[in-house]
Amino acid sequence: MPTVLIVDDHPTFRATARQLLEAEGFEVVGEAENGASALECVARLKPEVVLLDVQLPDMDGFEVASRISTNGNRAQVVLTSSRDASEFGALVTESGSRGFIPKGELSGRRLADLLE
Repeated sequence: MPTVLIVDDHPTFRATARQLLEAEGFEVVGEAENGASALECVARLKPEVVLLDVQLPDMDGFEVASRISTNGNRAQVVLTSSRDASEFGALVTESGSRGFIPKGELSGRRLADLLE
């Protein structure tokens, strides 16, 4: 299973996502609470997957995803939000991400399906 970096400004969601993904065989290599720390963690930890919240305090997840995909990183970005993907229109695909999973529907299987 791939290594994962979880990026979200809510500690409770990060902890829940970590527990869920680790229980389903993913290796969570780190957590970040904003866009700047996410970019630093991607460079340092080199995760294979970045589970990235769309709404972060310093920059939006679309900007972070775009920076990750254009900086020569191999990390695959999967966006997440408590809002529905339809609210973001083309921003999901334009960001260079692999796709979107609503927070309430996060599972290891759903994440693995997007990475195939």
